Amino acid sequence: MRLRLYYGAELARYGFGGGHPFGTDRLDAFWRLCVSRGLAGRVEVAMPVSARESDLLCFHTPEYVERVRRLSLTGEGYLDNGDTPAFPGMFEAASYVVGSTVDAVNQAVAGGRARSFVPIGGLHHARRDSAAGFCVFNDIGVAVETLRQVHQIRRIAYVDIDAHHGDGVFYAYEDDPDLLIADVHEDGRYLYPGTGAASETGTGAARGTKINIPMEPGADDAAFHRIWPRVEEFLRTGEPQFILLQAGADSIAGDPLTHLNYTPAVHGYVAARLRQLADECCEGRMVAMGGGGYDRENLAGAWAAVAQAMMD
Repeated sequence: MRLRLYYGAELARYGFGGGHPFGTDRLDAFWRLCVSRGLAGRVEVAMPVSARESDLLCFHTPEYVERVRRLSLTGEGYLDNGDTPAFPGMFEAASYVVGSTVDAVNQAVAGGRARSFVPIGGLHHARRDSAAGFCVFNDIGVAVETLRQVHQIRRIAYVDIDAHHGDGVFYAYEDDPDLLIADVHEDGRYLYPGTGAASETGTGAARGTKINIPMEPGADDAAFHRIWPRVEEFLRTGEPQFILLQAGADSIAGDPLTHLNYTPAVHGYVAARLRQLADECCEGRMVAMGGGGYDRENLAGAWAAVAQAMMD
């Protein structure tokens, strides 16, 4: 089974100028390493796909979608309190991120391409009605709604190993018992967005269908491997029908915004274990997204490890 990897100028345009950590050079940094390691010739390269407005609206409010469209025309101002600046063409660039993740989901279910990787994807901070943390639209939330509304797949596992807690996904679904969430992140006492305590396990009927595992600053590969069996046991017990992975590379040692000390081997290990679980429980259906990562060498290495692990 070949890995379907989304690459193209339309995805690369999602980024912010003026020295912003989330620059438009991130995708090409990853692709250059894929070429040098011989991975580029072993994947099925997929062109980015733009989301339809109906895709955006299955997760986001109409008012927010219109606000993004309006600010995209001038590229002036901020979508939040200072992390996520508007830029000309922002609406179109963010729509390509969402559309590519949605296409990956659709291909996994209906197109016979069960595994895909969207490097510029996994924008896990955006809320239904607002941007946050460099994330304009939440492609993960749209993917969940697409799986449910279009493909009638309800039991979904979302695994997030980005250094930052995936608050935009977690709080949108904290009362949803059919979305299993396993989020391993730097302790919110030390890092944005300050959420994701171990006590947050879902609310109401969803209590126990989410796990948050905060990691202390400086946590390394050994610390990660100590907690991973708990994640895997949780996922196997939940018996998902589809797996979504947010493989944020800002958990790699040396990232300028975070304080974890993983190596890319963690990302490869997680992708390989989830690939095996997807083969066992989900007919192989798994979509990975790149998420954060602000050191270019780190993100290239971590994402290449994910791509390698998702191949047979």
